[in-house]
Amino acid sequence: MYMSKAAGDVRETPALVVHKNNGASLRLFCFPYAGGGAAAFRTWPESLPDSVALCGVQPPGRENRIGEEPIADIHELVARLLPSLAPWLDKPFVFYGHSTGGLVAFELIRELRRQQMPLPLHLVVSGARAPHIPEPSPLHHLPKEAFIQELRRFSGTPETVLENSELMDIYIPILRADLAIEEKYRFKEEAPINIPITAIYGIEDDEAPESVMAPWKRYTTDSFELIGLQGGHFFINTARETFLSCLSRITASFQ
Repeated sequence: MYMSKAAGDVRETPALVVHKNNGASLRLFCFPYAGGGAAAFRTWPESLPDSVALCGVQPPGRENRIGEEPIADIHELVARLLPSLAPWLDKPFVFYGHSTGGLVAFELIRELRRQQMPLPLHLVVSGARAPHIPEPSPLHHLPKEAFIQELRRFSGTPETVLENSELMDIYIPILRADLAIEEKYRFKEEAPINIPITAIYGIEDDEAPESVMAPWKRYTTDSFELIGLQGGHFFINTARETFLSCLSRITASFQ
């Protein structure tokens, strides 16, 4: 974890990679997409306001938690993450999640509300269908070869990785669990959250197009913003500069 010892902060946990920023007044918690980890956000701090400290959420089963079993149930994952994140909710904060990460961020907010804990100032989701809209083409249960073939539709895994059998033997269990989080999710109706929501989608994204991103509006009693950017499901990489500009604008609005 990247923390300044001079700051006197020893709340270290494998569930977070915190990029040190001693002058930060806001924390941005980033929840990764299926198969991803905190490393997906490692270069983002340089593009964010100086007042923002990025906290990359690290689910079990990857990177520094590779020895742990990945979790395939969203409620179990939320229950596992919450104790690690709770000590870091002592400053104003924002939640962001891409794809599966957006759903995890949303359910974590609802759990924070149930426990009367601090809530984020804003929820930003990207490439994530609204919670009540199920995945139309589940793939977590498919045989290996069919599973790998279906992964190509997301354009998020390099072909060199998909064709490396040894790498895929390590990667597939993580991906299956992460995809199951979303594909087996059953939405339960609760009151909308009183938090602004921004939903960002890729204009060429067939997995989470505008039609399934716009309904996020029903989940907030506060303001809602819908933004379309050029690109497919991983527009956060292909349109990185524009996307991070949006994220910077949102986080800067709280200073």
